[in-house]
Amino acid sequence: MSTTIAPVVQGALDHFTASPTPFHNCANLIATLGSDWVKLSENEKWEGKIQPNGKYYYTRNTSTIVAFCVGGAYTASNPGGFKVIGGHTDSPNLRIKPCSKNGTSAGKITQLNVECYGGGLWHTWFDRDLSIAGRVIVSTPDGKFTQHLVNLKKPVCRVPSLCIHLQSGEERASFKVNKENHLQPIFAQVVKDTLESPAKDEDGKKNAWREGHDTTLLKLIADDMGIAVTQIADFELALYDTQPAALGGANEEFLYSARLDNQGTCYTSIQSLKQYAENTAVLEKDADIAMVCLFDHEEVGSASQCGAGSPIMGEAVRRVSSALNNGGGNEDFFQTTLRRSFVFSVDMAHAVHPNYASKHEKNHSPELNAGVVIKTNSNQRYTTNAFTGFVIREIGRRKNVPIQEFVVRNDCPCGSTIGPIISEKTGIRCVDAGMAQLSMHSCREMMGTHDIQLCIDLFNGFFELFRAIDESCYECS
Repeated sequence: MSTTIAPVVQGALDHFTASPTPFHNCANLIATLGSDWVKLSENEKWEGKIQPNGKYYYTRNTSTIVAFCVGGAYTASNPGGFKVIGGHTDSPNLRIKPCSKNGTSAGKITQLNVECYGGGLWHTWFDRDLSIAGRVIVSTPDGKFTQHLVNLKKPVCRVPSLCIHLQSGEERASFKVNKENHLQPIFAQVVKDTLESPAKDEDGKKNAWREGHDTTLLKLIADDMGIAVTQIADFELALYDTQPAALGGANEEFLYSARLDNQGTCYTSIQSLKQYAENTAVLEKDADIAMVCLFDHEEVGSASQCGAGSPIMGEAVRRVSSALNNGGGNEDFFQTTLRRSFVFSVDMAHAVHPNYASKHEKNHSPELNAGVVIKTNSNQRYTTNAFTGFVIREIGRRKNVPIQEFVVRNDCPCGSTIGPIISEKTGIRCVDAGMAQLSMHSCREMMGTHDIQLCIDLFNGFFELFRAIDESCYECS
C-alpha cells in the first residue's frame, strides 16, 4: 500500500472536504490562486487594469468564478483568442427552504424543511452524518449588509432509514423515496424553548423571515459566526455529508468524496491555470488569453444569472479583449476573437460499472485511472465534433495523456453539460470531456486517483499547444 500521497492529490482531498457548497468552492479556488492574482469587479471599468502577462479573476454571485492570464505577446493589432476550460461549481444536494421551520413531528422531533437541488440519487442521503453550510447575509451596526460563509462542520442532521422490521417484503424490494415526505432531516429533539425569539429586529419591528426559521438553527449559525441572531438577514444553506474525502482501494488508486461532479474539474482546472501562469517563459510568448470559467447551476439547467446559459462567457470575451485594447474594438473585432477561441468543457464522465457493464456500449466504456474521456453525442447533448475532438486527442498524444471515448448506448438516455449551452450562446467552438467516475450524483462518489494529474497535464497542454494545432488545420474548423 502506498504511504506517500502526491501533493496534488492531497490538495484535491483537502479542497473537496473544505468545499461543501459552491460559495466555499469558489472561495477556496481563489485562495489557491494566491494573492498575486488581481481581483476585478464587474461593477467597475476594466480599461487600463488588464495588461499582457497579468493574472486576474472575478466572481458573480460568489458562486461562479472566471480566472484568466494574458499572454505577453497579446497585441491590439493582432489580437489572440481565448483558450477556455469550462466547468461547474454546483452539485446535487438538499437545500434548506426559505421557511425551514417544520413544526414538531412524531416522537417530539424537530425537522428542517429541505428542497432537492438537482438530480441526486436521493436514497444515498439516508443514514449520513449531515452538517449545514452556505452563505449568510449579515446586518452591521452601521445599517449595511455583508455576506459571510458559514460551515457548522459538526453533524447536526440525519435522514434515518425506516428499520427493516417495519417494512414488508414488497417495500424492501422496491425502495422508493418520496422526496417531500421522506427526506426531511431530523435536526433536534424538542425541548422547552428558552431561547429569545428571533422574530423581532433590534428596532422592535417584526421580522417575518426569521419567524419562519427554527430558533435553534438560527442560534447555531449565529454562535458559529460570532454574531447576534438578530443580525442574520437571510441565508442560502445546504446539507452535506461530514465524512471527509479519502483515498481508497487496496493501493490507494481510488478517491472517495462528495461532490466530485464537478469539483474534480474545478480543482484541476485552477491548478493548471496557476501552473501555466507561473511558467513565465511560455506565457510571455503567448498571444492568447488562458481562462477558466466555472459556472453555478449546471445541475438545474444553467439558466440563471450566474449559469452557463447567462451572458457570462460572451461578456468575458468582450470585456477582457476591450480592456486590452483601451476600450476599443468593433463588432468585427469581437467576432474575430470569438472565432479564434475554444472552450474545453470538462464535466465528469461515466466509468464502466463492473456490476452493470451492460449499461455501456463495449467500444465506449471508459475506465478509472485511464485518462480523460471525450464525450460525443450526434444529437448534440455533447458538442464534440471531428475537429474539436481531434484537437484534444492531438494534445493528449503530444503530452502523453491517454484519451478515452464515451458514447451512450442507443437504448439509454444521455446526460448533457455546459458545452452545448455555451456554443449556442456564443458560437465558440467546444469539446465536451471529463474524468471517469462511479456513483455520479450520489451523496458519496468515487474516481481514479491518477486521473487528477493526467487531467492537469492535459489542461496544461491545452493552454500551451492549442494555438499551434488550431492554426495548422484552421480550415478544418
